[in-house]
Amino acid sequence: MKTFEVAVIGGGLAGMIAAIALGRGGRNVALIAPPAPREDRRTTALMDQSIRFLDRLALWDKLKPAAAPLATMRIIDGTNRLLRAPTATFRSAEVGLEAFGYNFPNKALMDLLEAAIVAEGNITRFTAFADAIEVSADMVAITLSDGDTLVADFAIGADGRKSKLRETVGIDTRNWSYPQSAMVLNFAHSLPHENISTEFHTESGPFTQVPLPGQRSSLVWVQSPSDAQARNELSLAELSNVVEERMQSLLGKVTVEEGVQIWPLSSMMAHRSGKGRVALIGEAAHVFPPIGAQGLNLSLRDVMALTDILSARPELPIAADTGNQFDRKRRADIVTRTASVDVLNRSLLSDFLPMQVLRAAGLHILAAVPPFRSIVMREGIEPGRGFRDIPAAIRERLGRKKA
Repeated sequence: MKTFEVAVIGGGLAGMIAAIALGRGGRNVALIAPPAPREDRRTTALMDQSIRFLDRLALWDKLKPAAAPLATMRIIDGTNRLLRAPTATFRSAEVGLEAFGYNFPNKALMDLLEAAIVAEGNITRFTAFADAIEVSADMVAITLSDGDTLVADFAIGADGRKSKLRETVGIDTRNWSYPQSAMVLNFAHSLPHENISTEFHTESGPFTQVPLPGQRSSLVWVQSPSDAQARNELSLAELSNVVEERMQSLLGKVTVEEGVQIWPLSSMMAHRSGKGRVALIGEAAHVFPPIGAQGLNLSLRDVMALTDILSARPELPIAADTGNQFDRKRRADIVTRTASVDVLNRSLLSDFLPMQVLRAAGLHILAAVPPFRSIVMREGIEPGRGFRDIPAAIRERLGRKKA
């Protein structure tokens, strides 16, 4: 039987980053990560806080060549409703950043993480599944599908929305679904994107273009399941024309690439993110639609919090209540982000006139009031940052008036 300080169950992006962060933080880590059954053709936009975390792990310089900066984010009301919001434009320079974040193919990050796992001396990888898990006050015992067994002082569930570790410790979840599917694809275009991401708000959900290196972009198109299926049956040439028309030809001629995928939209939130000697991260703890670039960013904040707790004093044994500490540390962020994404998505679907008034008014304020826009931008990059910066923003504004 092998013994470890930490066992990370799950080999997705969040699980692998957690293993690397804790291994480089001085913990002896077992990574239980079977090969992925499906190639991930999606892209991910990581905000500045997440990029800085990858940089601290010495990963960012190797990923950056595959990434495109998000210097400007633009929201366009693409609905045909009576009350339409003005276009809102957010520029990273307004908050003193070169870019809000960067967008890259998930595969580029996964390949980088695979190499980092192999090179990390504090990580032992197991490619079998976790077949049975026993959690006690003193340890976590894991039996793998190949018969191997291991014991850890602490276990991290990064094993997705059907998490076996979450089920083992009896943490319930709240689940809900949306009458929507996300069409995910990459496309080339004849005009440069100039590092601008454009999100069209439509009656069926957001249509979001995000830059990739060169004259390419990724697209997440939220629509009804029937429309998604019908468009998925089009030829690539036909779909290219449809996407170009929906983009209002902002990027010129569009050429959709092979590998279009459809993902049904649903959400899940665990009632708690940790308990005793167990913590849940990523989609084992929270799932929501691909709106507002929040998914992996939220998961990386899970990892950052765990790193703060587990690697602050790596020479000390892991406390029996570490999972409870983690839950208290993460609860507010997870609840508020999940709620905000849910409200935004439902506001687009709603035909309720007062809801449409509130959404239009909110975007109008963002477009017209720079100080408020700055707070929202900073808060989107890093929770709490927008409100922490309010005093400095007030002082700066008063200083300009005196001058």
